[in-house]
Amino acid sequence: MHAFRRSLHALAIATLLGTASLAHAQATPVDADKQKLIDQILTLWHPENTVVMAAQRPATEAMEKSKIALQQARLPQAKQDAAMKDITVDVQKYVDTATPLVTSSAKKNMQTTVVPLLAQNFSVDELKQLLALLQSPVKAKFEKLIPQADQAIGRKVQDEVGPEINKNIQTMTQAVGTKLRIAVTAASN
Repeated sequence: MHAFRRSLHALAIATLLGTASLAHAQATPVDADKQKLIDQILTLWHPENTVVMAAQRPATEAMEKSKIALQQARLPQAKQDAAMKDITVDVQKYVDTATPLVTSSAKKNMQTTVVPLLAQNFSVDELKQLLALLQSPVKAKFEKLIPQADQAIGRKVQDEVGPEINKNIQTMTQAVGTKLRIAVTAASN
């Protein structure tokens, strides 16, 4: 829960400056033309995904930390795999429980948070332009290309500096593991 709070805290800091304008926007009703456009925009944009990702981040971190801890424990690979399989069940249970709760809350609160911000900061013409941008076939084509571009640059970087980065990761992992073992040993003595 603390990791979720930290994730949401980072998100809250990013939006802190908008709080005053949000309070003003909440007091101002959104006209029907803007509301219709904003509703269409929200069906394409899904701002709730950011909150969902923040809620899921602790699960990702738990998996990463568990994998590192098991590797540092120098368990046989079969035992590491079995432990990770058991851990995955608990992590997936968290994700399956937290995701619908957070999604529901975000969608429920959209009308009092995101809608007023969009209504206050965009004119009807600007909302139409934003909607056209989100519906653009060129945008869709570009978004389909992003994984290929990410993969292409990732391969080049891996080829160029992968061995050096892997060496640095191994050095860091060993240093962190050593410090964790020292801390655990000191705490148990």
